Amino acid sequence: MTVQSLGILGGTFNPPHLGHLAVALHARHDLALERVLLMPVHTPPHKTTGADPGPEHRLRMCELAVGGVEGLAACGLEVERGGASYTVDTLRAIHAKHPDARLKFIVGADTARTLGSWHEPARLLELASLAVAMRRGSAREDVLDTLAALGAPGRRAQADVRFLEMDPVDVSSSMVRERVARAEPIDELVGADVAGYIAEHGLYRAPIEALR
Repeated sequence: MTVQSLGILGGTFNPPHLGHLAVALHARHDLALERVLLMPVHTPPHKTTGADPGPEHRLRMCELAVGGVEGLAACGLEVERGGASYTVDTLRAIHAKHPDARLKFIVGADTARTLGSWHEPARLLELASLAVAMRRGSAREDVLDTLAALGAPGRRAQADVRFLEMDPVDVSSSMVRERVARAEPIDELVGADVAGYIAEHGLYRAPIEALR
């Protein structure tokens, strides 16, 4: 299948929630993307994943989260590859499969400011342009400064990054895990299918202290 434009939203998705879907849908609409992929990592290279049920469970929850949502899909590329998940390797693989596709790598503003510590960040920005979901209080200048420090002149940095302005969604994966540990309902945070999967497999039932 030929794909002309593709967005990649990576993360641990531990678990995926409606905030992730909101970012993906907003990016697809705002950037006129044919499809946006939720790409769960196998092993995050920069941080530990608290109370991790395993990459296969996280991938399956992503599949359930996007089920029936037009233009969104879950991708198991990093899970199937195994080991530490480096975004530049993922973009190389996607580019090899879809050499003519316009790739957009979607991140939050906080994540964008850490790009300098990522594996081969300059190459990453050659393979895909950046779409940054802005939170209240986030500064565009901080992101542009990060790109400039990677060797991209300010003019090019502004051309290669799109800022996504959207209303904040008050949900996080840690919030979901803590609610599960307290035996509280989570359907309104993750959707019925993901909530049912978490309940069916007994995920995130450890004491709250173990989830922090």
